[in-house]
Amino acid sequence: MSNTLKLSVITSFAGLWLTSYLSNKYQIILGFFLILSFGVLHGANDLVLIDQLKSNKKLDFVKIIGIYVSIVGISVLLFTNIPIVALLLFILVSSYHFGEQHWNEIIKTNKSFITPIFQFNYGLLILVILFYFNSKEVIEIIFEITKYTLSTEFIETALLITLSLFVVLSIRLYQISTEFKNNLIEQLFYLVVLAIVFKASSLIWGFTIYFIFWHSIPSLNDQLIFLYGSSTWADFKKYFKTAFIYWFISLVGVFGLYYIAKDMVVFDALFFAFLASITFPHFIVILNMYQKK
Repeated sequence: MSNTLKLSVITSFAGLWLTSYLSNKYQIILGFFLILSFGVLHGANDLVLIDQLKSNKKLDFVKIIGIYVSIVGISVLLFTNIPIVALLLFILVSSYHFGEQHWNEIIKTNKSFITPIFQFNYGLLILVILFYFNSKEVIEIIFEITKYTLSTEFIETALLITLSLFVVLSIRLYQISTEFKNNLIEQLFYLVVLAIVFKASSLIWGFTIYFIFWHSIPSLNDQLIFLYGSSTWADFKKYFKTAFIYWFISLVGVFGLYYIAKDMVVFDALFFAFLASITFPHFIVILNMYQKK
């Protein structure tokens, strides 16, 4: 078990313990604080990553920045005009992004066309488990974003399908990948841990525990290694120094949203829309980073 995964497990149980002491209100407050700190920070250095990729791949930096900003703009327009399409894209993109980050360092060899399919399904399974145990909150937020009422039966069916695909794909990867075979029991344990956390927590708190401790911090570690060759405290300080201005601009945007929509339910919906807007270009940057490694 790597140090980052050890941290993920420990903090998950710490988060589970905190649910006994924190009301839903304070879970939301702490959740937003962590998302706005480590969560947003882990995607705030995309332009530095692009510059590194540019030096390696001779990319046109100005062109890439233009594409990056355009993707953010298009996602905002989608959420404004066709929110159900934007939300669906956000879930699909996030699913692959989460699955890729989690399994990239586990399955290094014997990769086949099944690997990206499995990574996508794994990330989707994580989200669907979260949605299943917090279906009431999910249905409310989806309605606020899209004005479409999702049924609990739909979420249950999605869970059954993604879980079935997980089993089928796992069996195949077990046959062709020694790395997957050696890590399967450990990864199944992690799924059980996350399911317990999601069941005991509110939607925001459960999402926070996964997004921060299972995705953002491990992703920060991967980015530090890619940029600086190691992940020491000194490397993190360099990362924070270059990311600070973009992180600060993001925070200003979030507080602007809160000022516009102080109602918590509406703000929850807008907050997820904001996360989606910055996730789309971040997904493309990290995809290129992993291909380069």
